[in-house]
Amino acid sequence: MANKILATNKKAYHEYFIEDKYEAGLVLVGTEVKSIRLGKVNIKDSYVNIKDGEAFVYNMHISPYEKGNIYNVDPLRPRKLLLNKREIRKLTGLMTLKGYTLIPLSLYLKNGLVKMELSVAKGKKNYDKRQDIAKKDAERRIQRRDY
Repeated sequence: MANKILATNKKAYHEYFIEDKYEAGLVLVGTEVKSIRLGKVNIKDSYVNIKDGEAFVYNMHISPYEKGNIYNVDPLRPRKLLLNKREIRKLTGLMTLKGYTLIPLSLYLKNGLVKMELSVAKGKKNYDKRQDIAKKDAERRIQRRDY
């Protein structure tokens, strides 16, 4: 069964060098799941932080479910990620290294459950971004010339 992608963080590939990728489940309430299934989620400015041996995603905006009334929760609340202790220890070790951070890449459905693909990433400098843009531009020019 193919995974249904609900949201992607396109900005991540432009802003960071992606090192490692991990899959994590999310602790959500019912109205959040319904809103995510409708595609009303934004992970563009979100990031992951590890606090007291638990991983949390911050700044992930899930719009309140229209028919959720009193069951709706804060759209920007921190949400817990479900990872193994071993994975959390490894990620904590990587985050202590200079310049590394954890960022969500995509949100998708896998066997009816909402999962997040997160990555260990290192921030790009401005000249790295310019090199990437120049490389993409050159590839586009080559594609236009080929018939």
